[in-house]
Amino acid sequence: MNLELMLLILVIGTAIAFDFTNGFHDTANAMATSIATGALKPKTAVALSAILNLVGAFLSVEVALTVTNAVVKLQTSSGAPNPELMVNNGHELLMIVFCGLIGGILWNLLTWLLGLPSSSSHALFGGLIGSTAAALGFAGVNWMGDGTKLDGVVGKVILPAFASPAVAALVATIGTWLVYRITAGVAERYAEGGFRWGQIGTASLVSLAHGTNDAQKTMGVITLGLIAYGVQTDTTTVPLWVKVACAVAIAAGTYMGGWRIIRTLGKGLVEISSPQGMAAEASSAAVILTSSHLGFALSTTHVATGSILGTGLGRRGAEVRWGVAGRMALAWLITLPAAGIVGALCFWLGDSIPGYGGPLVVFAILLGLTGWMMAHSRKSAVHAGNVNDEWHSEVKPGASVADTETVSTKA
Repeated sequence: MNLELMLLILVIGTAIAFDFTNGFHDTANAMATSIATGALKPKTAVALSAILNLVGAFLSVEVALTVTNAVVKLQTSSGAPNPELMVNNGHELLMIVFCGLIGGILWNLLTWLLGLPSSSSHALFGGLIGSTAAALGFAGVNWMGDGTKLDGVVGKVILPAFASPAVAALVATIGTWLVYRITAGVAERYAEGGFRWGQIGTASLVSLAHGTNDAQKTMGVITLGLIAYGVQTDTTTVPLWVKVACAVAIAAGTYMGGWRIIRTLGKGLVEISSPQGMAAEASSAAVILTSSHLGFALSTTHVATGSILGTGLGRRGAEVRWGVAGRMALAWLITLPAAGIVGALCFWLGDSIPGYGGPLVVFAILLGLTGWMMAHSRKSAVHAGNVNDEWHSEVKPGASVADTETVSTKA
């Protein structure tokens, strides 16, 4: 096995692992409110979301091969790698992609450990920006595009990151106010039942949209590696096995639940009721689908969080926990630079160690940090059985029921 083949295998495995973390990290975007209101049982919710993510991953792959063009200059507009990156079976490109994926995975795991919703797409883009800048300099990053339209890191990532939660919050605020206004004379038991069915439908739509959008990124990354190494020449299609692998990975990750983040979104931000839950999911679906139609790449995490926050603002007397919201916003702000720093450091380390040692050392660091975070998470376990337990404002996102009981005892 030559060095580049080993790198290609590492890229494929790491990309599938990223897709898995993407799945369990983002389950909350679609299902947190349905679980919090009791519209769906926790295990049923994640199973439904997993199935719909699996289906969504096969629905659309048109932009998979060019999705990274939004932030880095690794490819031509056709999806083919830049010729200068094809030297030595695409060694440099494979290293860039490998290290970028590691940046995305580690940020996903850290924010999951802390119970903080953050964008998996931004984590991946941040990792790729960092590794590309380390390899090619800042000129290798597509910061602004060609200036003829909103493009590049600023137009495709940063501006939507600020605009999407604000728009979603506004839509959800208005929607929640209208829902309570319209149903003011309806008996609560009838309203609750109807809204819970509505939640299931809108949450399912968000899950489907998530699979359609997020699985494409890793499909494109793997196919780019295959083309760079020379085992694929077609720059217009994604191999079937790549589609299947990415779809299964994101669905399996979704079924794992990501309970820590589900708890934060469902219980920590706003104490949510069924009408609010349906308004949040409907708002998320409307904003995501509208943006897709207009060609804007939005983070489903930002949209879902903005929608849930909006339901708290739209309901009279609802409590919004601004401390939790502030921690989320901070995580959003540092996602790109944090993942970028990890991607850059991994590239510098891997590139400085000659031969097989560089990639293997970087991969060993990924395994070590992943193992540490998984072990640490067991000290404050959140699972399907306790995800809906009462939230205490003194407890940070991601805390276990044991921690909340400690707070209650002290109080």
